[in-house]
Amino acid sequence: MAAQLSLFADAAPPKPELLARLQPRLRAWAEDGIYFGTSSWKYPGWQGQIYHKAYKSQRAFEQTCIAEYAETFPTVCGDFALYDFPHPTTMRRIADATPEHFTLSLKVTDRITIFRYPALPRYGSHAGRENNDFLNPDLFQAAFLQPLAELRGKVGAIIFEFSEFAANSAMDLGHFAQRLDAFLTQLPVGFHYAVEVRNRAFLNAAYLDVLKRHNVAHVLNNWTKMPPIVDQLQAPGTLPADFAVVRALLKPGRPYAEAVQRFAPYERIQEENQEIREGLVESVERAVAEGRQLFAYVNNRAEGNAPLTIDAVLEKLEPARRRKR
Repeated sequence: MAAQLSLFADAAPPKPELLARLQPRLRAWAEDGIYFGTSSWKYPGWQGQIYHKAYKSQRAFEQTCIAEYAETFPTVCGDFALYDFPHPTTMRRIADATPEHFTLSLKVTDRITIFRYPALPRYGSHAGRENNDFLNPDLFQAAFLQPLAELRGKVGAIIFEFSEFAANSAMDLGHFAQRLDAFLTQLPVGFHYAVEVRNRAFLNAAYLDVLKRHNVAHVLNNWTKMPPIVDQLQAPGTLPADFAVVRALLKPGRPYAEAVQRFAPYERIQEENQEIREGLVESVERAVAEGRQLFAYVNNRAEGNAPLTIDAVLEKLEPARRRKR
């Protein structure tokens, strides 16, 4: 614990230069409907970059740093909701701590998106069993959507992340498209729903046509076994909704655990990935050209430090911003 607490000083360091670059650029893009953010936000490794205020302890940092984060970024992706349904108190706290136009995107709790529970201790008696609540619309609306009312209109994208379906899982593309179509038909309108798949073979018309029918976005995602974002953008129909979501997560071919080991504690960029950066740039350019709102999220596991990756992408986009002026 002592090592963690050493990250938090009694006096705040000077406001970092990174914020002087990020804040006006992020504000300008947000005014055009392009919202950059990160995957989660409670990273002590960003101290002296995004976080420059004094925090008395790591607990105080984790409970309150969303307010400082929102001084720079217009949105964030709440990965925490994948593990448990959102709690109304947490939603209310985030709403109270952030400015009026800030948005929280959320990954949907895996009790809705897991077809068969992995044989892992955290799933307890469910481990290894088929999930009876897979794509259960009633449970989703009651346990996931209802608490979001406490965000008071600050809901960004609601992301249904589906882990890779194994070849022997009985959930092939045809079955998945049918189940997804039936599920989306029963959902209330008024939300930005998005679907993230991690089976490369699912990127075809059977899946994308379902999304288009319901105005649901396909999440353009860099992930271990998925084609890069730049390649997904070239495939027909991968922008099926009037808004878009892109998530720069991992270098294709790299397991998540390896990225954590390589990059933690996420204090700096350790491996530039021009392919990921270009995917983000092209996503923005397509969204602007086609008049789509875009939620763009960057994970620390992409290059080692999400804010600095975003800073580099904004620098690549700056010539287009100047031409637009």
